[in-house]
Amino acid sequence: MNAAAIEAFFSTLKAANPHPQSELEYTTVFELLAAVLLSAQATDVGVNKATRKLFPVANTPQAILDLGLERLESYIKTIGLFRSKAKHLMEACRMLVERHGGEVPDSREALEALPGVGRKTANVVLNVAFGEPTMAVDTHIFRVGNRTGLAPGKTPMAVEQQLMKRVPAAYAVDSHHWLILHGRYVCQARKPLCPRCTVAAYCDFKDKTVAA
Repeated sequence: MNAAAIEAFFSTLKAANPHPQSELEYTTVFELLAAVLLSAQATDVGVNKATRKLFPVANTPQAILDLGLERLESYIKTIGLFRSKAKHLMEACRMLVERHGGEVPDSREALEALPGVGRKTANVVLNVAFGEPTMAVDTHIFRVGNRTGLAPGKTPMAVEQQLMKRVPAAYAVDSHHWLILHGRYVCQARKPLCPRCTVAAYCDFKDKTVAA
């Protein structure tokens, strides 16, 4: 995908959705961090169902610690890998209280030092909470980057590096939301919905699907 096509690709996505938002539900930076940590290998819908019950009871690092591991597990048991996620979240909360006064830090190094927080989670928090032009490459963005020719790469890091170079600055902050939503609802894994795709004209995918 050349520079002109990339500009048209993102301007079209922006026109359709000028202010894209995460589909995870949260009201504070900590709630965002907790929700993203819980979302690994799980759907946003599933995480939201659990956090709608958890956050009214405990939505700060200290409140999670006061809840205790067993009760925390009872709130998130419908989420895949809930036991390991509960341990990570408890450990992260302990570190937030002890090292950061209960606040979520705004540096990559400090975020990635938290248990259960990898590069992708840190990128989401830095982007959504702090407005940094990061690129959290999940399965959707990895697929869209490769399939469209926007950012080919064999690893998530390779796709991330390509996107950081190729996405125009005007679209950098919101681009990861547009790409996730596009991959989730249009450029789907098994059969992309090319006939209803608004950016198909700018995409390099050779085997575009046709209307039934």
